[in-house]
Amino acid sequence: MINAIVVGAAVALLGWIGRTLVHNWRHLSLLRLLFTPRRTIRISVAALLCVQEEDHYVLFGSPTRPGSFGPPGGVVKYHDSERRALEKLRFEPEARTRAVMKHDLRGFLPAAKVPGFARWLHRGTGREPSSDCLRRELAEEFGEVGHPELTHLPQAVGFSPVRKVIDGPWNVPGEPYQQIRFIEVYDLLLDRPEADELRTALLTLSQDPGDSQVIGATRQEILRGRSGPHQILPQSAFLVGVQRVREDIQPVR
Repeated sequence: MINAIVVGAAVALLGWIGRTLVHNWRHLSLLRLLFTPRRTIRISVAALLCVQEEDHYVLFGSPTRPGSFGPPGGVVKYHDSERRALEKLRFEPEARTRAVMKHDLRGFLPAAKVPGFARWLHRGTGREPSSDCLRRELAEEFGEVGHPELTHLPQAVGFSPVRKVIDGPWNVPGEPYQQIRFIEVYDLLLDRPEADELRTALLTLSQDPGDSQVIGATRQEILRGRSGPHQILPQSAFLVGVQRVREDIQPVR
């Protein structure tokens, strides 16, 4: 009798493990979170644009981290119609400091819900496509870095995927939660004159010593975190690989 119970329990456990692996085969690295199901995880979803010429990468000044530079791009937004689905995952949006941050996919989840969130994210429904995110963010950022004359170009260009990265989970100094970033990196799709115009304009600005908000950095400078007097944000490392090598720089609130 006891043997039958043990065998039945073992079969049930193996079945659960098998189903879990099948359902999450794209995100197996996240399954470790099931061992600490109640831990709070801060998540964010972002699309970044890689504009480069050989060993020269274009970076923009950060309005929330003065003196620091990172890749063009930003946080993907969810559709209001998905609010209930995200609530079922117990997603809690991070406090918004600016109106433009409404519906950002940036907030908190119980660790046990992160694999389910990753599956929802992979389906691609109920959220902003990364290409739309990049067009929106570029138009906003051109104004922030002092080049509104370029805001019309992103609407006419396309993007080609480079890599996807799941960054974390990492401990956050001074905070009771861990952090995971879902990041997609894209190149400009150079199939239209507007894309060539945009790329040329960005490379030209990044090589202009008189421009204080658009710079260029080498791969080594990105990994070291500094280009001359400029501090390079850690997420810039995803332009050149899949590993973040330094801790985050906290924003000025």
